[in-house]
Amino acid sequence: MIRVVFTQHHGIPAGFELRGHAGAGSAGNDIVCAAVSSAVYMTANTVTEILGVDAEIKEKNGYMKVILPETELHRCETVMAGLKLHLTALAGQYPRNIHISFTEV
Repeated sequence: MIRVVFTQHHGIPAGFELRGHAGAGSAGNDIVCAAVSSAVYMTANTVTEILGVDAEIKEKNGYMKVILPETELHRCETVMAGLKLHLTALAGQYPRNIHISFTEV
């Protein structure tokens, strides 16, 4: 199962941590894992490469953590809201493969 924890600072998205594998198919053929991976990489790349935010990003097989600088939360809010919306919709379609939670920092 993929577990995603969105962090918020006073209700504003401040980052996310994702770990695990969906287990909806064999390696290389798991459409749930591919959809989630594509969404989180696009989000991380948009924040760092398009918006130019110096976010802390940690990534390895089945794991990604993105922490936004507090001074940049408002600039990244729309991108992060889009990721949250997308992953929430996927979790609704694949509740056995994706779990989403939220925490305040």
